[in-house]
Amino acid sequence: MVKPTVLLTLAMKPSDPLRGKAPSPAIRHRLSSRRDFMHVGLLGGLGLTLPQLLRLEAEAAQKHYESKEGAAKSVIHIFLPGGMAQQESWDPKPYSPIEYRGPMGSVDTKITGVRFGEMFKHTAGVSDKLVVLNSLTHGEAAHERGVHNMFTGYRPSPALSYPSLGSVVSHEFGPRANLPPYVCVPNQPNEFAGSGYLSSAFGPFSLGNDPANGKFTVRDLSLPGGIDEGRFAKRRSLLETVDAHFKEAEKSDALDAMDTFYQRAYGLISSQQAREAFDINKEPAKLRDEYGRNQAGQRLLMARRLVEAGVRFVSVTYGGWDHHDNVKNGFQRQAPALDVAFARLIRDLDERGLLDSTLVMLTSEFGRTPKINKTAGRDHWPKVFSGLLAGGGLGKGLVYGKSDSLAAEPEEDPVSPEDLATTVYNQLGIVADKELMAPGDRPIEIVDGGKVISDILA
Repeated sequence: MVKPTVLLTLAMKPSDPLRGKAPSPAIRHRLSSRRDFMHVGLLGGLGLTLPQLLRLEAEAAQKHYESKEGAAKSVIHIFLPGGMAQQESWDPKPYSPIEYRGPMGSVDTKITGVRFGEMFKHTAGVSDKLVVLNSLTHGEAAHERGVHNMFTGYRPSPALSYPSLGSVVSHEFGPRANLPPYVCVPNQPNEFAGSGYLSSAFGPFSLGNDPANGKFTVRDLSLPGGIDEGRFAKRRSLLETVDAHFKEAEKSDALDAMDTFYQRAYGLISSQQAREAFDINKEPAKLRDEYGRNQAGQRLLMARRLVEAGVRFVSVTYGGWDHHDNVKNGFQRQAPALDVAFARLIRDLDERGLLDSTLVMLTSEFGRTPKINKTAGRDHWPKVFSGLLAGGGLGKGLVYGKSDSLAAEPEEDPVSPEDLATTVYNQLGIVADKELMAPGDRPIEIVDGGKVISDILA
């Protein structure tokens, strides 16, 4: 393999004082710019094709990034939009008065003295591999603000748009195995799942279609019309491949992100391994049935497939949990599929030896009111709610934090979004108080004020 030093030397004049020396980051950036890719044909004449060049760069970057990795190599974030009721899921109150307990029962788990809502009997069966957080709390009762908290680890601010956890992971680690570092299944669920003040190059790759669809395909993952594999591989200049799209792309994205987009897209399309990572039809029919041939099942199976292939952060969205009316009916419609799929995901990761290196996080933007309302539902309640964690170097069969007898407030060990984000970053090997540069050269900590929840670490 040709070394980066050799590539730099070939691109320099004999009189250049830097000839033969290792390229600095700034020089490497210039070499990989869109203009410089016009000259990849010259390198091709020396035996180095464009895909090989991109692979060389990715391998060099991977060595740098992997030196920082923690116990968790990947994250699957399952987000349940709308505000899932803690009383009907992970923190039922079977001994509370009926108007607080609600219309649903509960089931035993494998954790002594702990019960889940009656719709989650399969998840109860894998509870010995989980960490249950029953004291999540923040002060934002509006959906958008609560979502912002849970996706960024920051309270909303009119002065700055913060990056999501997935975008920070993309920024800190970059791609692995020629795959996007951050993928949303099926689509980016909200604006707070984006790159914030970071370059849009660190935003998510969205499937564009639902894996549960019978004719599922990933958008933008096929060759342009009229271009076969042979012709695509022979193209030495990235400019030739993307110029037809460049003017349109200029209108929709920042120019400083274009080089990264093009490099990743070119590598993605040219890699059979990358394309197959998104092909859910490669999974055995029996396993697809076990996950469930529905949105919850196929989305979570796709998430497992992606982290197994090398994606660092997968964000999965499922359902709508804003149950102001008839909370029982809402759970009966949506919870069974989630219960089956989530439990199968945990077992699947464990069976493949991936659970210890994959941090699974299931959250919602807030919980629901302690008391059932006049329409048999529950309203917004951010003071206390519940979530699940698993794998990624965390303990197993644990409950952290406790709500009071009515699930109204934290009684022990409150967990803020900052604490949760800091803990996730810690398991990945990211220092949460590291400063990133926001517009105007403003240093901003990845998380401001959070602490690692050390009691849940393995």
